Amino acid sequence: MNDIVPVNEVAKRGVIAVGGIAGAVVLFILGSLPAVAGIIAGAVIGIVGIAALSSKSPGDKFPGFVAAAAGVLAIVSRLPVLGGLARFALGAGAAGLLALGVWNAIKFFKGMRSRS
Repeated sequence: MNDIVPVNEVAKRGVIAVGGIAGAVVLFILGSLPAVAGIIAGAVIGIVGIAALSSKSPGDKFPGFVAAAAGVLAIVSRLPVLGGLARFALGAGAAGLLALGVWNAIKFFKGMRSRS
């Protein structure tokens, strides 16, 4: 049976899809930057993530944590000791966000189709 998906569920899936895909693109770009630019970009993203963590809105906590962790990983990936492990974690995080975004995009389009 093809039940109608509520509007708020469809909208939530769309926002998660866009955020996941955009976050994955940012992480892929962040991982490919040269050393100095990667450290600077990682610091900026980490500061933005910490600012989002300090927000009073509970919806900002998880994206803030992800941004802060990505910033730390971008900085650590440039270090000679832990660089390889951090680079792997950065790539795995990007792949995970991309998978999350694509999955939610599929659910979004299925929900939109059920509403038509």
